Amino acid sequence: MTETGELTYRRVHTASRELLFECMTTPDHLTHFWGPAGTTTPIDGIVVDLRPGGAFETTMVGADGTAYTMRATYVEIRRPERLVWIESDVEGGMRTTITFVDVGDGRTEVVTHQTNVPEAYLSAEARAGFATSLDRFDVYIAGLTADNEH
Repeated sequence: MTETGELTYRRVHTASRELLFECMTTPDHLTHFWGPAGTTTPIDGIVVDLRPGGAFETTMVGADGTAYTMRATYVEIRRPERLVWIESDVEGGMRTTITFVDVGDGRTEVVTHQTNVPEAYLSAEARAGFATSLDRFDVYIAGLTADNEH
């Protein structure tokens, strides 16, 4: 058994919980930001069956054409506060909990908490890659909210 750990990422977005929840659960949105910088996630590789026990799958494609598929099962959905899924393919079943917290002034803090995180995902390089996917989400959300202001 390899060591597992926990990771927590926090970001504050100028957007409602409802919009952020919608972006995290809709293929038309996910295709624009899912995955680290340098990857794409084609919409035909995204499955969202938004119910407890439903599938959540994404296939990211790297710059070299290599495909990386993430397969998870939703275990909790509380719109617009919380999303929880488990990746049973990852040893020990990595659990991701995303909490959307209204912090006022039209801003929402998104807290991503992962448990049973395999050693490979705990490296500085892997964490930096995950951070770039959060950066992509920041940019995407900023673009959406800017569009709504015009």
